[in-house]
Amino acid sequence: MPRKLIATQYISLDGVIEDPVGMEESGLGDWTGPFKRGPEGDGFKHAELMSCDALVFGRRTYEGFAAVWPHVQDEAGFADRINKLPKHIASRTMTTASWANSMILSEDAVSDIRRLRAADGGDILVYGSATLLHDLLAQDLVDRVNLMIYPVTLGRGKRLWAEGSAARFALIDVRVLGSGILLVRYDRDRAE
Repeated sequence: MPRKLIATQYISLDGVIEDPVGMEESGLGDWTGPFKRGPEGDGFKHAELMSCDALVFGRRTYEGFAAVWPHVQDEAGFADRINKLPKHIASRTMTTASWANSMILSEDAVSDIRRLRAADGGDILVYGSATLLHDLLAQDLVDRVNLMIYPVTLGRGKRLWAEGSAARFALIDVRVLGSGILLVRYDRDRAE
């Protein structure tokens, strides 16, 4: 059985996943900052990371994470785990990646990720990475989406679903977190 490829996203009510913490100079600002996930939300993000064996990023998301996580220390072990996991980067412009255990995928990153998904091992998380995620969704490689829906609309920005994308998903979990954030989890329903 293939590994699950899980897209884990902070998303606005109007479907935007771009630059949730304001590190990508998109002009959207830190749109998640005013809200708190609370202990249950923090626990979910911790368990989600601890249960995977690899991470996949697009270049911009990777650069944002790589600028922060190597310098973080926490008692819960989140930073230690994210720093030790294999990190696969889809980029046509990067030639080197300095964050520990990082590797740049080939020009055909989707095929590389398809092979990675088919290999033995645990689940693979895709953080952010809208452009890459659109390609993975179009190729039906995403098995689950974990969405933290923030009670804000942005009116612009990259959205989770690209124009023309269509797929069915089955709800597996929904919870209210912290200050009105919804955690909604769906598995891909391939019985269409």
